[in-house]
Parts: sequence; structure tokens; C-alpha cells
Amino acid sequence: MSSETIEKDAKKSRAAEEAEERAEEQEEEDEEEESSDSDDAATRPMTPADYASTKEKVVIDRPSSIAMIWTIARRELASYFNSIITYIVIGASMVGLGLFFYMYKGGFWQVDRVTMQRMFDFLPFALCFLVIPLFTMRTLADEKRVGTIELLITMPVKDSEVILGKYVAALAIVCVQLALVVLYPIAMFKWPWHLGELDWGAFWVGMLGLFCLSGTGVAIGLMYSSFTDSQILSFFATMITLTALYALGQVTAVESLQGPVGDALSFISLQSRFEPFARGLLDTRAIVYFVSLAVFCLVVAFHALERRKWA
Repeated sequence: MSSETIEKDAKKSRAAEEAEERAEEQEEEDEEEESSDSDDAATRPMTPADYASTKEKVVIDRPSSIAMIWTIARRELASYFNSIITYIVIGASMVGLGLFFYMYKGGFWQVDRVTMQRMFDFLPFALCFLVIPLFTMRTLADEKRVGTIELLITMPVKDSEVILGKYVAALAIVCVQLALVVLYPIAMFKWPWHLGELDWGAFWVGMLGLFCLSGTGVAIGLMYSSFTDSQILSFFATMITLTALYALGQVTAVESLQGPVGDALSFISLQSRFEPFARGLLDTRAIVYFVSLAVFCLVVAFHALERRKWA
């Protein structure tokens, strides 16, 4: 082999080595640029486009609003039924209603007619004074006290879904109480006794009124529970507000408050709005009043929870 051939082979091998070195250097530079780009992307502020893409991913991956509301409501209902307080409140309410219904002013037997008017005179006050405040005092106040509200509001769940889920659960447990009340007229006028022919249409209208009253009361209780981390404060605030709103119907009967002032108090009174239902009359204006007041309180509770997130 000649020297020229050896020199050519050596030059080719050196050229190949240099080419490989340049390729390796280029790969290292590319990797450094990619890592620097990723670091810049991690440290630079997110643009509106980035927020939009992130929001789209969350919306795609998370359950629907109705499913999330039902999940929260089911969790709350489980906590209600796991608490001894729920059974004490329901049992005490049934016993108290029975004593009032059968013993007050001689009981049902002294009325001398088939009616449930006496029950509708007592039950709204019992709901406002005891049942609704006890069932709503822990909805958000207890979450704040134990610190789980911070975990809840940082999860992929909207504040409105939290409010509606807890509202549905609290209203459902109150409806359980109302459903048990139906056992009284069934026992007296259907089975096992048949003491007369009850006007069931008027009775169910009265129960609809109790449901509307309960929906408004639960919204008020949830609103107060969103303001504080104390269940006691939430209970008393709800009890005083509901009792005062219900008692305004009695205040307007005072002669000195007749006229515009009396009409204004009667307009906002829970008792005045419930009275048509107790007589078996379906009052659409009262339904609008109950729904409007409930929506207003839920909106206030929503803003109170939202403000806590940014505090």
C-alpha cells in the first residue's frame, strides 16, 4: 500500500470523527435550547391563551355540573344520617307535633271537623324556630371550623356547585321531616283509623306551602352559615331571622301598624305568605316571593364563599 493511500485513509477517518463531533455538539445545543424553552415557559406569566387552554382541559376532564352538585349533596346527606343530632331533631319534632296536635286546647277531637289546620298553625313556627336552624347551622360553618373548606374550594369544583349541593342536601333532610309528618293524617283518615273524609287537595296545598317555606328558610340558614365558622352563631342568627320574619304576620295585626307600614310588614312576613296555603289556596305570588328570597340568599352565600377564596 502506498503512502498516498495511507494519508487519504487517515484524512477520511479524521473527517468522519470531526463530523461526528459536530453532530454531537449540535444535539447538545438543541437539548439546551429545549430545556431553556421549557424553563421559560414554566417561569413566564401565563397568557390568556394559556388560561383558556387550561380551562378547556378542566372542563373536559371534570364531571358535569349536575353530577358534581349531586356528588356534594350525597356527601352531605351521608353526614346528616351519620349524625345523632339528625335523629334527635326528627324524633323530638314528631313527639312535639303529636303532643300539640292531640293535647293543645283539647286536641284534634275538640275541633269537631275533619281538618289539619291546627297542624299548619304549629308546624311553620317549629320549622323556623328549631328544625331549619339545626339542619343548616353546620353546612359551611363546620367546613370552615375543621379547615376542609380550603380543600373543597381548591378542587376542580365551582363555588356555585358547592352552594347548590349543600342547599339540596339540607332541603332534602328537611323534606324527610315533612314526609314523616304526612303519617299523622294517613293514620287518622286512611289507615288504621278512618275518622272522616279529609280534603286531601287542601292538605297537599298546605304541604306545598311548607316546602316553599322550608326552601326559603334553608337558603337563609345556608347564607348565615357562609358568614361564620361558628355553628352556634349560625344557629341563632338563622333562628332569630326566621322567627322574626314569621312573627311579622302577628305584628301587622296590631292596630297601630295598619296602613302602609302594616302592608309592608305583611308583604315580607313568612306567616302572611304561608296563610293562603294553610287554607288550601294556591298563591302564585307567595311562591314567587319564596323563590326570590331563596335565590337572593343563595347568591349572597355564593359571593361570601367566593370572597373567602381570594382573601
